[in-house]
Amino acid sequence: MLRYERKYLVPNEQMEDLRKRLLPFVVPDSYATPDENGIYQYTVRSIYMDSLDMECYTQKDSGIKLRRKLRIRGYNHLNENSKVVLEIKRKIGNRIKKHRSTLLFSDLDEMMRNPTLENYITGKRSMDLDDAKRFFFHLKKKQYRPSNLVVYEREAYQGKIDSGVRITFDKNIRSRIYPRLNTLYDDFNLKHLFNNHFVLEIKYFTDEMPIWARSLVYDFKLRNDAISKYTIGYDVNKFNKKLTY
Repeated sequence: MLRYERKYLVPNEQMEDLRKRLLPFVVPDSYATPDENGIYQYTVRSIYMDSLDMECYTQKDSGIKLRRKLRIRGYNHLNENSKVVLEIKRKIGNRIKKHRSTLLFSDLDEMMRNPTLENYITGKRSMDLDDAKRFFFHLKKKQYRPSNLVVYEREAYQGKIDSGVRITFDKNIRSRIYPRLNTLYDDFNLKHLFNNHFVLEIKYFTDEMPIWARSLVYDFKLRNDAISKYTIGYDVNKFNKKLTY
């Protein structure tokens, strides 16, 4: 299903006021757990794949409306049962569609060498295997390899009335380029993308953003922006671009 995804770069000092404004309309995401301050969040870890000529990076930088990104995503910290997601994120105009399939992180290296997918994919949905095959088709066709590891803490909520609405605060965003797949859970040598800002995302399936979310954007004077953690992280690491936020 296609969904809308709006992103806003927000100063950190507005975070608490935004949170208070949101809470009457949302509940914590079921995947999040409270930290010592009672904030429901989890750590997101994504290795973005790209071709040798950096096709995904270039398409995003050029504003191409129809494009896709391949990434391998894990969560929180490594344990023996840690799972990762093979994900294709497709940008279709101003909407998003994802193809996802799941496997154990401990099987990832072996599967990449010998992609007999039926032996590794753990998801129970009928389309999981098809989505994994789709991932490997693009991976092999474009000869994608690991390009950028992006890590951040995600504070996540979903709408009380509009359960298809998700609100996330992506904080402490950091990255490292040219990682190995087996370093998905490593935190060394990560560079921060923003000094004083976080990324607010509002995601929804209906044609219009819910009125309570629209009023939030209006009252806090938020500006929708095409923020890419992947391309910004690559620029910060590769070209030593100075942080301006």
